[in-house]
Amino acid sequence: MIKVSRRVASIAPSMTLAISAKANELKAAGVRVINFGVGEPDFNTPAHIIAAAKEAMDKGYTKYVAAAGLPALKKAICKKLQRENGLVYDPSQIIVSNGAKHSIFNALFATVDEGDEVIIPSPYWLTYPEVVKSCGGVPVFVQTTRAGGYKMTAEQLEAAITPKTKMLILNSPANPTGSVYVQEEIEKIAHVCVKHNILVLSDEVYEKLIYGGEKHYSIAAVSPEMKELTIVVNGVSKSYAMTGWRLGYLACAPVIAKAIASFQSHSTSNVNTMTQYAAIAALDGPTGPMEEMVAAFGDRREKTLKMLDGYKPLGLDYVKPDGAFYVMLVVDKLFGKSYKGKKIGGSMDVADLLLTEKQVAVTPGVCFGDDEAIRLSYALSFGDIAEGLQKIAEFAAEVK
Repeated sequence: MIKVSRRVASIAPSMTLAISAKANELKAAGVRVINFGVGEPDFNTPAHIIAAAKEAMDKGYTKYVAAAGLPALKKAICKKLQRENGLVYDPSQIIVSNGAKHSIFNALFATVDEGDEVIIPSPYWLTYPEVVKSCGGVPVFVQTTRAGGYKMTAEQLEAAITPKTKMLILNSPANPTGSVYVQEEIEKIAHVCVKHNILVLSDEVYEKLIYGGEKHYSIAAVSPEMKELTIVVNGVSKSYAMTGWRLGYLACAPVIAKAIASFQSHSTSNVNTMTQYAAIAALDGPTGPMEEMVAAFGDRREKTLKMLDGYKPLGLDYVKPDGAFYVMLVVDKLFGKSYKGKKIGGSMDVADLLLTEKQVAVTPGVCFGDDEAIRLSYALSFGDIAEGLQKIAEFAAEVK
């Protein structure tokens, strides 16, 4: 009998697969499905970025390059970090990987040993705990509250720390909640991390998608001590509508960067060479197309929240998101009730019924550690958003 490794066996399968499979079956049968589960911009990659990739191919830049990234791209990333985040890094401290998810895996694989605890505020992006487990670590969840805007406090962090704590994963703007930690909150969390010598993986991939006057602030910018403890993870997928291009990067202390570079040279080698030239064009090129995209998301957010305000009497609620392109729709008041004789016990039941009965695909909050809500993405046309929200409202009204 063949057995897979304990490491891989410990990883939970995605709870969204059943919903996704059903949605695809309906689409294949010709049924129109409104998909609120999308986790990528619905805008095409800007033309100047695509042109840069084509030019690279035409010039014959199709060979292997340095495993940790093109020197020119690493320099462009350094300029970006200094210009936009006030962070000064040497190119040797930058590692370019196959998407931010790959960067997160590399960061954890290089720093987390068997039994090390990694603190994760909840709700969380569903991949975090699985990567921690795959690297031998132990996820420790800190439950945030709706009243607190789904943000972990410094006091909660302090209370969760044990002698085994190795790292905190901090995601701002956050998936799935859209929460944005303000500078004062970041500074208080940094104080605790420096006090206990805890590493921080700062996932900043949604940093440009912020609305309502809020601003992104990297925890690495708090102090030299905090910068040394921080692994900044970012990429081009969300900010530049380049999800399929697969390029992420991280910036960190030299000892960690050296270890990751060595490991990546044996695991994947370099990121697609043409994508790297495209990323240079993204980081150094005109910002107009991306500013238009962010403005469009901001407009959709406002319209979405305005519609949701009208559905509160139906037992639906939300916590206002300040970033990314998600909103957590709280549906716990529907639990214990029934829809056409089917009992609703949690967010997975809500998601399943919405898909089968209303042809609306959503992501159940249980995937993110919050069974009281479902995640809606507004990275789709507002026409589809409005139609989908109306169907969700109809569903809530029909629950008895």
